[in-house]
Amino acid sequence: MHNYSNKNKVSDKIKDDAIKIARGTQRPGQTKEQTKLIAQGIQKGIGQYKNQLNVKSRALDKKQKKATDNNVSNELLTNNVPEPVDVKSSHLAWVLLILSWLGFAAYIALVK
Repeated sequence: MHNYSNKNKVSDKIKDDAIKIARGTQRPGQTKEQTKLIAQGIQKGIGQYKNQLNVKSRALDKKQKKATDNNVSNELLTNNVPEPVDVKSSHLAWVLLILSWLGFAAYIALVK
């Protein structure tokens, strides 16, 4: 089996576009060979441009995935930690409230 590189493969659409562009910019007296060379240069440029777009797209996807993974892991960490409830302080608050009302009632009873 032969292993072929995907780098050298160019789609037919890109070839057609390159030939159209090369013919559109063709100068009077330019040979077919020169036009072919220009078309090949255009093909190479289009291929490099598409590769750069793919690399940028993959890098952006990786950043977005990393950001979402970090957000999800941070949410999991914050959601798994139960908030501590201090039972003594809630009892203490009720005891102080009752004592203050009793003291207020005793003050009013003694003043009259």
